[in-house]
Amino acid sequence: MSETLDRTLTPMQRIMDPASRADPYPLYAEMREMPVWKEPDGSFVVSRYEDVARLIRDPRVSVEPQNSPRGGQGLSFLNMDPPHHDRLRRMTMRHFGPPNDPGRVESMTPALEAMVAQLIDRLAGRDRIDVVADVSYPFPVTVIADLLGVPRADEPKFHAWAEAIVQSQDRDPREPGKRSETAEAAFQQLASFMFGLISQRKGAPRDDMLSRLVNDDGPDGVMEPHEMITVSVLLLLAGHETTVNLISNGMLTMLRQPHLLQLLRDEPEVAPAFVEEMLRYEPPVHFTFRGALCDLEVGGVTIPKGSAIQLMLAAGSRDPRRFEDPDSFIARRPNNQHLGFGSGIHACFGAPLARLEGQIALKELARRLVNPRLLADPPPYRFNPTLRGPRELPVAIDGVIP
Repeated sequence: MSETLDRTLTPMQRIMDPASRADPYPLYAEMREMPVWKEPDGSFVVSRYEDVARLIRDPRVSVEPQNSPRGGQGLSFLNMDPPHHDRLRRMTMRHFGPPNDPGRVESMTPALEAMVAQLIDRLAGRDRIDVVADVSYPFPVTVIADLLGVPRADEPKFHAWAEAIVQSQDRDPREPGKRSETAEAAFQQLASFMFGLISQRKGAPRDDMLSRLVNDDGPDGVMEPHEMITVSVLLLLAGHETTVNLISNGMLTMLRQPHLLQLLRDEPEVAPAFVEEMLRYEPPVHFTFRGALCDLEVGGVTIPKGSAIQLMLAAGSRDPRRFEDPDSFIARRPNNQHLGFGSGIHACFGAPLARLEGQIALKELARRLVNPRLLADPPPYRFNPTLRGPRELPVAIDGVIP
């Protein structure tokens, strides 16, 4: 971008430009100086931690597309307000973790470790790898497929459909449009495929999450067939999208700061706190959208009813008013209540699994890769400014520790 263009665009417009993808943090700092303002398109941008944390929990803001013009496609309970959101989320969470199945995620640890070990084993004999293609992407997609109960033999086409749908969201934000015909076809094929699995599980349950959803007899009743399809597709897409970025951003940060790589090698027990700091420092999701259900006063500014609101999660998580030395990675940062997985009733329901996947993958990459070095810095980034992460992460290695 030219200097003239820099001066004529707002910070939000510059963040949407792919040229800013590698380092949006100076723009976030600029945003926080004027924490609430109105964009030329009529939306309001909120960037300070206190305001974002409050609004993301405020029942006076909506996630439904008709109330939040940019809020999504309305395909799942991620784009629903209470009470419909609460019912579907409860029914899904009953089979994903506490309180009904409190050991579900933790019990997956051995299987997750084996998956990562197998992926890293395949790197032996190579001197160049792509962390995204070789580990960050295949690991969480396989995890969620296994969790749902997708047969291993069907995983290649399952992966292909997921990738086509995800790529449709990874377009230049300055060129909005509907999903491509390829992505739409992939979505329909995936929905049909999931319906087939759901039909098989009805009355003939197996040890997987689809069986539990289909045969649920909980207090909220049963899901309608279309609800099961949208929930299962949501679990697939949301179940790997953020984790891909978490692992990729984590490895990139360690390669840029080799003392962090050494820390994780020497003290693997620091991994839980390490991942929390990664979620603050280089979060997989940078902002989210809401709609004002009534007039709101934020930072001395009135946001009128019906306005679109852009909540800058990544800007809030680096707010010096909340975090000491926010632009430094502090592995054991105390009181790290970041916004990396959102907050409130729409906080990421898969966060416990994503955290565990991130801990295992980053520990093993740090331990087993011999002398890893970045081959491109910055690496090529995805267009998507919301789900921010490298599209590729080329790394040179001297080998793999068995």
